Amino acid sequence: MEELLTRWLGTTASLRTEIVAAIGLVLSLGVSVHVLLRKRVVGAAIGWIGLAWLAPVFGSLLYITFGINRVERRARRLKRRPSQQIDDTPQPSAHVPDAFRALDRAVQSITGLPTVAGNAVTMYRNGDEAYPAMLAAIAGARRSVALSSYIFRDDATGRAFCEALRAAQERGAEVRVILDGIGSGYFFPAAWRRLRRLGVPAGLFMHSALPWRMPFLNLRSHKKLLIVDGRTAFTGGVNISDGNRVAERPAFPIRDTHFRLEGPVVEHLTQAFIADWLFVDGEELDGEAWLPPLAPAGDVTARVVTSGPDADIEKIATVILQAITCARSSIRLATPYFLPNDLVVNALCLAATRGIEVDVVIPCKSDHRFVDWATRAHIDPLLRNGVRIWTDDPPFDHSKAMVVDGQWCFVGSANWDSRSFRLNFELNVEVYDIRLARALETFISAKRQRRLTQADLDARPFPMRLRDAAVRLLLPYL
Repeated sequence: MEELLTRWLGTTASLRTEIVAAIGLVLSLGVSVHVLLRKRVVGAAIGWIGLAWLAPVFGSLLYITFGINRVERRARRLKRRPSQQIDDTPQPSAHVPDAFRALDRAVQSITGLPTVAGNAVTMYRNGDEAYPAMLAAIAGARRSVALSSYIFRDDATGRAFCEALRAAQERGAEVRVILDGIGSGYFFPAAWRRLRRLGVPAGLFMHSALPWRMPFLNLRSHKKLLIVDGRTAFTGGVNISDGNRVAERPAFPIRDTHFRLEGPVVEHLTQAFIADWLFVDGEELDGEAWLPPLAPAGDVTARVVTSGPDADIEKIATVILQAITCARSSIRLATPYFLPNDLVVNALCLAATRGIEVDVVIPCKSDHRFVDWATRAHIDPLLRNGVRIWTDDPPFDHSKAMVVDGQWCFVGSANWDSRSFRLNFELNVEVYDIRLARALETFISAKRQRRLTQADLDARPFPMRLRDAAVRLLLPYL
């Protein structure tokens, strides 16, 4: 190393300049070739090529660090087992209303899964309602318990779940737990350590404390799943933490919505967990303890939609686009974060311009101020085209729900942003049920506290508008 440095210092200044220029030329050409072959968005491609030629070394390093889609490249290596194999030819479901047959066919083509009838769905509000039902289900487990959570705190709520899982295992039930490697705490989460001490098999999804594996930070499991005996499932937006017990007045209360499902659709959820556990631990779960025969439990038709930066990439976003396109009278949605990509924005705008009532409810103030700033700079075209955007008063509501034409519902873990649509591993449930649709529409309507207008956006001081527009450029990473 010392010899190389001596030789470098011994060269003339002009020669050193020529060497640096040659390196810069090679880097710029390499970046340009990679961008031309890999980048589909013209604006992004022009930007990266321009930066690489204007600042060859610095621009190339930035592109190597932030511009290469490592998510897709790693996803090709990290293949997960398909959730379920069915006939590749989409078949219309007899349990779907005629007005939604086209949507049903499209979603079956997207997911590879059929809708299944004979399900029951129960909605819970906040951890105050969801946790007692979930803990009671675990207490009644006899054969298996599968739990996956993005956030699993080692607080009073988390410890209650840990003890319930331990007790289920001591009764002879097989127990498996997945915690996200970032959401539950970066350096070996406390709840994960507690579960391991209790002897409960628990895995960390995409966890690495090594700096050179930083691309894994974009691969998060945002799912919230609890499946008991392969027959009863819970999913939605509720994580495991004291903050979700709103009635107990925590320091930062988090309102949310969760759902209990029974019937044949539970197999879809179990298969999703089995695929994740195989990916995390390498163990393949099988047998009737996990996949028992399922009898009808109600009259609801449903289907699971998974999404992630692998073979499932953008499936939830694509289903949402299909649902918006098929809407005939109304689209109602609530989401804690609202930064959809241009395709979704344009679809909502087109729906509003053709006379569809489009209502979007977002928090007045979320738990991420940068998202709030970016949202204000992002919604201008929606307001101009007649989409009604409403804000909900505190405390912060983490619920995600969509209803189309008062019959089709879409609930689960996915937010309306690029991270959920493209980067996170997510799970939503598509439900055809008028009763649930009415309940969700009532819930969404009650959250419409104040309507945002174009005048509100225009009234922001110039420095604030400039700040919001600048933060919006981070949209792919928020």
